[in-house]
Amino acid sequence: MILAASLFLVTLIFIIWQPKGLQIGTTAIIGAVAALLLGVVSLNDVWIVTEIVWDATLAFIGIILLSMVLDEIGFFEWCAIKMAKLSKGNGHLMFVYALLLGAFVSALFANDGAALILTPILLAKMRILKLNAKTILAFLLAGGFISDSASLPFVFSNLTNIVTANYFSIGFWEYLQVMYLPFIVSVLASIVILWLILRKEIPSQVDISLLKDPDDVLKSKTLFIFSWFFLTLLLVGYFIGDHYDLPVSLFALGGGLIFLGIASYTKHARAWLTIKTAPWQVVWFSIGLYIVVYGLKNAGLTDHIALILEDLSHRGDTIAIVGTGFLSAFLSAIMNNMPTIMIMDIAIDKMGYAGNEMLAYANIIGCNLGPKMTPFGSLATLLWLHVLSQKGVKISFWQYSKFGLIVTPPVLLIVLLSLV
Repeated sequence: MILAASLFLVTLIFIIWQPKGLQIGTTAIIGAVAALLLGVVSLNDVWIVTEIVWDATLAFIGIILLSMVLDEIGFFEWCAIKMAKLSKGNGHLMFVYALLLGAFVSALFANDGAALILTPILLAKMRILKLNAKTILAFLLAGGFISDSASLPFVFSNLTNIVTANYFSIGFWEYLQVMYLPFIVSVLASIVILWLILRKEIPSQVDISLLKDPDDVLKSKTLFIFSWFFLTLLLVGYFIGDHYDLPVSLFALGGGLIFLGIASYTKHARAWLTIKTAPWQVVWFSIGLYIVVYGLKNAGLTDHIALILEDLSHRGDTIAIVGTGFLSAFLSAIMNNMPTIMIMDIAIDKMGYAGNEMLAYANIIGCNLGPKMTPFGSLATLLWLHVLSQKGVKISFWQYSKFGLIVTPPVLLIVLLSLV
């Protein structure tokens, strides 16, 4: 346990620190190789981990490719300007619309897509509107939070969702039936609590005349209109795939590649450049860190967690669901949600999934919201902070953690109670 825990801790520190530009995926793979060489995991374990994460990883690639092409044609910028224009200059209404837009992007394009694509667009628009630094920070912190808290409704909305759905063979429709209410509650609770905390930093009026007309940012109005039809068709495809028990990645990656092909054919995107600039480091991060964490499972961590979950399950549904969610949230905050989701899934499986199905969903909610308590809790937050630092916005560890520790627990509790 000491060896496995030490290896994981060192790997996580280097992922967060990124000395001399060492990228997160490279660090995770180095950690995985070290785990293999030290005997913390075996080659068979590597194969097991690959079986667990391959669908989630390929689906993520597809969603990011689709997001990048839509960004290229002006889809998200159009949405951001339209959101601002609809507010008619009312700062508080603009704040709410910005969060609703973040929830929409997170639900359909995953939380990582929202962090990578939407954040720089919103930052650019807020600078055009000449908002002060405190207001911009308030909008950014709220947008960063909603990217994870709204990543609940669909299997593909978060890597953690896909991993758990695949691990317990939860279908697309089955998942949606359970999680649509927690999603709605999460978005509403997030908006209300974020507004209450940040309302003093939101201006009453904003001069929206400084913004372009939404249609002016589109490279192709025809392709933009088609994209809405394509997204609807893709969503229908997920339901069809669920009926025939097809992997999520078949539609996510297939849809991303098809839309990339259409955009390239119409000369509105460059296929090779899009594929080249896609965040491939995330793929290596996902696989590498899971292998490192599997060493903790081999050392007996999941056995200890299973005992805790069994104790919670004997205390009634409410305590079991809320307790599981907060345990997942705490572990995600201190050791990242990607390893936490797998550790908790294995623990739930050990105690018996049948009869404890809601604990798997509570685990997802905890792993999606809990990471917001620390800057290193989720991959989406790490990407978000990296994007902001490149744009000249620095958020300190304590500044972020203070905000996350105030906002996350009440929202998490409300969402878990909606699951009950």
